[in-house]
Amino acid sequence: MKIAVFSVKPYDIIHLNRFNDRHQLEFLAPQLTEQTARLAAGADAVCCFVNDTLDGAVIDVLAGAGVKLIAMRCAGYNNVDVEAARRAGIAVARVPEYSPYAVAEHSVALIMGLNRQIRRAQARIRENDFSLDGLLGFDMHGKTVGVVGTGKIGVAFIRIMRGFGCEVICHDPNVNPEVTAMGAVYGSLDELWRNSHIISMHCPLVAATHHLINSKVLDSMRDRVMIINTSRGGLIDTYAVIEGLKSGKVGYLGLDVYEEEAELFFENYSSEVLQDDIFARLLTFNNVLITGHQAFFTGEALNAIGQVTMQNINAFFEGNPAGMCLVT
Repeated sequence: MKIAVFSVKPYDIIHLNRFNDRHQLEFLAPQLTEQTARLAAGADAVCCFVNDTLDGAVIDVLAGAGVKLIAMRCAGYNNVDVEAARRAGIAVARVPEYSPYAVAEHSVALIMGLNRQIRRAQARIRENDFSLDGLLGFDMHGKTVGVVGTGKIGVAFIRIMRGFGCEVICHDPNVNPEVTAMGAVYGSLDELWRNSHIISMHCPLVAATHHLINSKVLDSMRDRVMIINTSRGGLIDTYAVIEGLKSGKVGYLGLDVYEEEAELFFENYSSEVLQDDIFARLLTFNNVLITGHQAFFTGEALNAIGQVTMQNINAFFEGNPAGMCLVT
């Protein structure tokens, strides 16, 4: 079968080819949009990533081209109009679990980088400035960490935080007994916002979680709260958080995702002028640490993504839906 693979980087080619033994993979650098969807002509399936556009208009083009499967090589599918795909007779599969440790550990890296001011300290050392003024951190031990979302990534993150000796408050519609067994407690979002020194987001982006952190919510948080988001950019109202940074309400912000990242992340714009004024404003704060959607980026995770993606594709064309991670 012919598979059109969009938003391809060199590492995608390596890890998908590693687990492909039967299909023709056509690797395409462009993101999938209504304008580029024609590149899927003649393909039996498309393989897509987090910033590809799979709205109703794109799905209509794919259906007209004969595409029968959308194989997402990521866990999230908020960029897919699942209802439109269902109407068009196109199945949607995903990789629900690749490496929860990769994302959880990256969240911790952001926390520690911000807390101990690693970036500023390294810049000083390069200038032979070994002074410590302005680099004061805090003990993680005994701090209260709020965790929104207690799926596999949330659980991996909680385990690390408990190892630091932190108190953990969680919120999730579904109580996970593994979480309570570790000594973490569940509470309302109001309790979590009000009591947490550090808040880490590990929930999916759906209508109910869009801008879950907004100006009203920020007002209820502790002063100088640390906010970490390695999930989806749309969970946070960026304008509101910038105002919180300016007022000092938000003391630290660590992001691996950004609401408008589709036009920025995964590309090299080092020789161009940054056009996103909001993102540029975020970069002016010395208490903000941003990475470009790299939390998933470990060898173990890429292997798992390649393996499960190809398993989904193989199972679909073998007529074995039970062997797939289908989005229903």
